[in-house]
Amino acid sequence: MQNLNKNATIIVADDHPLLLKGMVETLESKDYQVTGKAETGLDALNLIIQQQPTIAILDIEMPILSGIEVIKKAKANHSPTKFILLTSYKEQRIILEAEQLQIQGYLLKDEPFEELDHCLQEVLKGGTYFSKTFNEVLDEDINPQLKKIKRLTPSERTILRLIAQGYTSGKISNELSVSVRTVEKHRSNIIHKLDLASNNTSLAFWSEKYKAFILGL
Repeated sequence: MQNLNKNATIIVADDHPLLLKGMVETLESKDYQVTGKAETGLDALNLIIQQQPTIAILDIEMPILSGIEVIKKAKANHSPTKFILLTSYKEQRIILEAEQLQIQGYLLKDEPFEELDHCLQEVLKGGTYFSKTFNEVLDEDINPQLKKIKRLTPSERTILRLIAQGYTSGKISNELSVSVRTVEKHRSNIIHKLDLASNNTSLAFWSEKYKAFILGL
């Protein structure tokens, strides 16, 4: 572990001062080089841009910018930093959004430090490390749904993206310069391929639930 830690730099962000202090002290006791800490997402983003640390450990819920927003903005700035998210959330929406960002680690806050240590070591070796809960939600819910999306044609995927953005059939018709009847036919095909109940309400609910992935298509 010593060799892996030697040249790696880490910044830590959490809006709870005591948790932040405890995490930094624990990391340093394990010979990790913590070069910055932040209590807001904006401060974390500034540290990432300025320092370009090897790894950023981010709480998802922070003032000004969430951990997910920090990652999006850092990636937009072409940051080479690898990201580990710490969260109390087990929601599908959060997990799906984290999956879309292609982060290197995702851990629950109530897990022991050993899990974070294992995660850091895997990330430093070029791998990824995710909470068991994260993988269970992916394997049991998200991945089966994503397989269904692969059944859709390019046109159907385009319409699904617009539905996820709240477009009505009429608005989709205008946006794509096709008839409303054509849009409704595509809606019907999408509902069938996704194994949903035969009504537009079921499709609207499904597209909202998996919005983060749909918009990334």
